[in-house]
Amino acid sequence: MAATAAVAASALGGAVEYWGRLGDDETGRELRDELESHGVRVRASSPQGTRTPTASVLVAPDGERMLTVFPGRLDDSIDWLPLDHLASVQAVHADFRWPQGARALYAAAAARGIPRVLDADVGDPGTVQSLLPLADHIIFSEPGLAQMAGEADVETGLRKIATLTPGVVGVTLGERGSVFRIDGVTHRVAAQAVEALDTNGAGDVFHGAYALAVAEGMRALDSIRFASVAAALKCRSGSGWEAAPGRAAVNAFLEGCTW
Repeated sequence: MAATAAVAASALGGAVEYWGRLGDDETGRELRDELESHGVRVRASSPQGTRTPTASVLVAPDGERMLTVFPGRLDDSIDWLPLDHLASVQAVHADFRWPQGARALYAAAAARGIPRVLDADVGDPGTVQSLLPLADHIIFSEPGLAQMAGEADVETGLRKIATLTPGVVGVTLGERGSVFRIDGVTHRVAAQAVEALDTNGAGDVFHGAYALAVAEGMRALDSIRFASVAAALKCRSGSGWEAAPGRAAVNAFLEGCTW
């Protein structure tokens, strides 16, 4: 999740580093090379005997997808994290798959006043809940919000989650757009209509684009719109990291949007 977000932010012109865990296997080496080929600097731990998570993705003709996942076998240690490099960072983003690393990153970033974006998808509820107070930009998937808030209605769920953080909270809804609470006000942002070839990774692209926009100092609502267009263009472009849109394409599409 965070790796795809990193690729998306890099494609949009960001200077991006990926801090994470890769297996000591051929898949891990291929993934490192692939990230670097997309302009992402990789700082990763790969102790001997570890194995990289993988997934098989089935894509339907309408662009919807289904995944089967091998979770891998990775090391949880955080002592290698280059937290001193945060001195030149404008924003950080994490998913919940490695909570020990995310907690360490958020604590160090908070101490420096750096914005902290969390991808709160479906997962272990206790793990996700433990990260919520540490981030100041929390973006859920619709199932993730329902799981965490215990509410099917997204606006009710967001109001509930908003009591846990003074920051921005939101939920992405695919072709139905997104809903965010900013400074106590609910905003609905429409999705831009495109002919989708593959929706896989669209949420991750949204997160990467949003994190970059925050790093560049955009207002929250502008960041959401920027990320919405990036995700839509990814769906239109096809499969894989190569489908992550560039900055010129996103800017050109934004010029024609009426929100």
